[in-house]
Amino acid sequence: MNLPELGAFLRTRRDRIRPAEVGLPQGPRRRVPGLRREEVAQLAGLSADYYTELERGGSAKNAVQPSAQTLAALARALRLNGDERDHLFHLAERPIPPSAHGPSAHVQPALLGLLDRLSNTPARVITDLHETLVENDLALTLLGRSPAQRGPAASLVYRWFTDPRAREIYPAEDHPHHSRVFVADLQAAAARRGRDAEVTKMVAVLRRHSEEFAALWDTHDVAVRRMDHKRIVHPMLGVIELDCHNLLSEDGRQRLLWFTAPPGSRGAEQLELLSVVGTQELSATEGMAPGRLSATESGAQR
Repeated sequence: MNLPELGAFLRTRRDRIRPAEVGLPQGPRRRVPGLRREEVAQLAGLSADYYTELERGGSAKNAVQPSAQTLAALARALRLNGDERDHLFHLAERPIPPSAHGPSAHVQPALLGLLDRLSNTPARVITDLHETLVENDLALTLLGRSPAQRGPAASLVYRWFTDPRAREIYPAEDHPHHSRVFVADLQAAAARRGRDAEVTKMVAVLRRHSEEFAALWDTHDVAVRRMDHKRIVHPMLGVIELDCHNLLSEDGRQRLLWFTAPPGSRGAEQLELLSVVGTQELSATEGMAPGRLSATESGAQR
């Protein structure tokens, strides 16, 4: 492992990123043109001491050995493109992740940069198999955490047809619509990927385990999901009506999702409350009907 070269590479990548590009304030007393070490560590979910040791190239007595997961997190934090990400793995003498998609995929920098700017609305980047790659806090509060980080169950499409709990986020009367949308979108992804082993296996498993999926798949309906109106069941705010927008990457393998509501609507008011829900339990609202807390009342609790 070439730790000195690895440290030098990390330093140069850190120096080129401006704080605003990753949603951080510029600040009047910033003495470095790019990010501080502790800021990179925070973005990557690492301790500041560990990241500092990486940049310094380790030491003979205590050489750092970054894992593939750590390298992937650094690649996302530093907005590395595909070639730079591969170079990082080479310097660390780690095998490059074989898949260009899936839960461990390298998030495309353009989508990640847009996600950083969507701080006031729920947003996440997913693959074409509906595996969550990265999301902001509001998306986590609205949609909950994915129960799986690896394997087929990381895909919402897979869980939708194999685990009834995956459907609890939507009202029962909306389930047929979402089933049709998921299958039509998966048809497009399967054709785009060609004879991809991952999607071929997923389709085969779903056909065996779900009569609903098999029937919908045999209709051969195809429609890439770009925009949809959703009703999302939130445990504290009730049913939230939102518009879900999709921005696809050039190759169609990843997409940025974000949720909006018309200004002045109840959905817009509920979106404002999500940040409150994410930081406190709203104990003062216990016993109230879900979703009845106004924005004014929410401000009084902050």
